[in-house]
Amino acid sequence: MILLQSPSRFLLQILQERVLSGEKGMDIDCHTVEFDDVRYHIQFSMRNPKVMVLSVALPLPPPEAILHDGLPLGAVDAIKATYGSVVQILDPPKDGFDLTMKINLTKLPPDEASNDLFVYYTPEQRNAILTQIASIREVVLGAPLKLLLKHLASKTVAPNVDKLVALVHRPNESFFLAPQADKVTIVYPMRFQDSIDIVLATSFLQEFVEARRTAALNNVPSCMWSPAPPLELKGVPADALNANAGFVTFVVYPRHVESKRLDRTVWNLLTFHAYCSEGFMHTRMRRRVESLIQALDRAKSDAEKLKKLVHGASFKRMSLKNEGDSRI
Repeated sequence: MILLQSPSRFLLQILQERVLSGEKGMDIDCHTVEFDDVRYHIQFSMRNPKVMVLSVALPLPPPEAILHDGLPLGAVDAIKATYGSVVQILDPPKDGFDLTMKINLTKLPPDEASNDLFVYYTPEQRNAILTQIASIREVVLGAPLKLLLKHLASKTVAPNVDKLVALVHRPNESFFLAPQADKVTIVYPMRFQDSIDIVLATSFLQEFVEARRTAALNNVPSCMWSPAPPLELKGVPADALNANAGFVTFVVYPRHVESKRLDRTVWNLLTFHAYCSEGFMHTRMRRRVESLIQALDRAKSDAEKLKKLVHGASFKRMSLKNEGDSRI
């Protein structure tokens, strides 16, 4: 799949420098953009150095995507469940952003042995807490997907959810979920602007399906590719189905979202990109070329051995014939 990490590296670095250094530092007011046009506005003040104001702008949603107060389904509940009293959602958010939060680092749970922040935490524990804060993108955008897959783990369907749910994938693009009690079907319409990318992506995606059939990948979600919309997308507006590289479908079963597998499955599905499978496909293509070269080398070697054997046998027969002729 994809090798992107859940936490924002830039945001995590700022948190580490501000919190772990133990110094007040300086005022911070910076912007950063990540893949899929997710934008952050990070603010720290020397007057209150342990409070960060973080604004997040999500990808521009397509018309069919389901939003509640400008955020994905279940995003507010997911933020509260993940961060508790550490995070306060500011309403309304800052202009140009979908979410603004005040993150009070002094409210992070202290160690039982001390009331001082991070005093007795190991480096791994400190980094885990900050990583969780830097993973706000996954918490917000992955909220509806995680909600549906949690119900799948218990073999139920989330209440008050349509038979087909459209979620934000990339700016003005969506992917679709068809939740059922025993499985969740996820469909991605694949769109590319460059004609060469369309050809390459179609080839890569077909190869992706073939790779899924190998014995080593029997336990991963099933994968299918089709040039036309699958039946699950019946009734979806035509504008949402203008895919020029076909449709990729994954079928997720309860075993794929059990216990610790849930978060990883959510992140992989949330950030699925054909471009990110390119490296994997190149590796498979190189292996296939190497296997063909080895087969050709073996065939060449066998042909040379046969040629030598035939020439040697022919030479001996000629020698015997010549010897017989000379005796006559």
